[in-house]
Amino acid sequence: MWSAFNDFLSAVDGFVWGIPLMVLILAGGLLLTIRMGVLQTRKLPLALKWMVRNEDGGKGEVSSFAALCTALSATIGTGNIVGVATAIALGGPGALFWMLVAAFVGMATKYAEGLLAVKYRTVDPKTGHTLGGPFYYIERGMGKNWKWLAKLFAFFGVCVGLFGIGTFSQVNGITSAVKGFFDPNGDALKVEIPFIGTYSIVVVISSIVLAAVVAVVLIGGIKRIARVSEIIVPFMAIAYFVSVLILVLCNLDKLPDAIVTIIEGAFNPMAVTGGAVGSLFVAMQSGIARGIFSNEAGLGSAPIAAAAAKTKEPVRQGLVSMTGTFIDTIVICSMTGLAIMLTGAWKVEGLEGVQITTYAFQNGLPFAPQVSSFILMICLVFFAFTTILGWDYYSERCLEYLTGGKKVAIKIFRVCYIIAVFIGPYMTVSAVWTIADIFNGLMAIPNMIAIFALNGVVVFETRKFFKSRKTIHNMG
Repeated sequence: MWSAFNDFLSAVDGFVWGIPLMVLILAGGLLLTIRMGVLQTRKLPLALKWMVRNEDGGKGEVSSFAALCTALSATIGTGNIVGVATAIALGGPGALFWMLVAAFVGMATKYAEGLLAVKYRTVDPKTGHTLGGPFYYIERGMGKNWKWLAKLFAFFGVCVGLFGIGTFSQVNGITSAVKGFFDPNGDALKVEIPFIGTYSIVVVISSIVLAAVVAVVLIGGIKRIARVSEIIVPFMAIAYFVSVLILVLCNLDKLPDAIVTIIEGAFNPMAVTGGAVGSLFVAMQSGIARGIFSNEAGLGSAPIAAAAAKTKEPVRQGLVSMTGTFIDTIVICSMTGLAIMLTGAWKVEGLEGVQITTYAFQNGLPFAPQVSSFILMICLVFFAFTTILGWDYYSERCLEYLTGGKKVAIKIFRVCYIIAVFIGPYMTVSAVWTIADIFNGLMAIPNMIAIFALNGVVVFETRKFFKSRKTIHNMG
């Protein structure tokens, strides 16, 4: 039964993530990159500066940095650790190259999303929430006739949170990492889960604890999620970066060959893998799909958090949002990919998902294998935990838009979300990632249509802002 189900999911995934959608997402980012003169490179230093400097007098619910951390909490997750490994396993080393290409043009897309979110946001008179995101820039930017597209995006947004990025894939990654550390040989007590199967007591306990902690945080809403994210996200991102940097420095002699292999694998995967893995299309598909899963550029999720930022300048928040893709994929995913390449983890047969990255840490870091596994486990647990929180916020905002802010619907959704967190560990790895991929793709379609339709607004607002900024600078 599971085999037939996985085959069905793979067929749907192949259709959704076919050439048309990849072209749509890359073309959107490329169009914005060209029209704004490679803004993601020219304005990156300014964006990084504004990332940690809050704006005075801005209206919103949380600071720009808190909004970014909320967005990063949803993007920095299993995609950075498990997703990169899965991409390389499916498409070979070249998948990492295409992941970075998608991230570079995706920075322009993420900038546009953040800008439009602030420009077209609104305040709900009933709840006082600052609301914004694709559903509002579709409806208010493209016009009322396109409200059906906004509703479609919101529906897929709820599904992505409940069945995709927000729950199954994150929880599966957490429990796999915890089991890999505490019960690597499967010697722990086994527990029978009715209608599902037999699982290690480690998995069962971790799923219960995780669901309980998630429930406690979600009750506090965006402000509590933002507070938790502001503490955990910067700390764990730095800790993970330093850990992988140590790994790279300890294997520096292998770096040139690894880079050559990645580039060669991007255009001729069969030559690198000996015909064992993928083709050019598979390498591109794996890299782009996992890259978008990781940084969410083009999905339209991050602008939901960006809309809550205390700012009065759409362009400023667009730049801050853009740094999310830079940090998530170009920095963190690249480091994970290098760790896997330098240690040869991608060539070890029988490994999948987090096991590949665990192998890289155990064989690349100058510590005992248990210590290396513990470091990776802690990073993965916290990354995935914050992603669960961030995606609940996104999904609730989508549901709020769909239902007109009905509190009963939100409460029911939270219960369903917590249940999904609990059952996540009992989904197969392949099914989890395929389901996530499908909903990612469906969510991206209405958002990218809006990005194309409103790209002129993005360019106009950008030019106006920097022209005004230049005029003020010259006067000063």
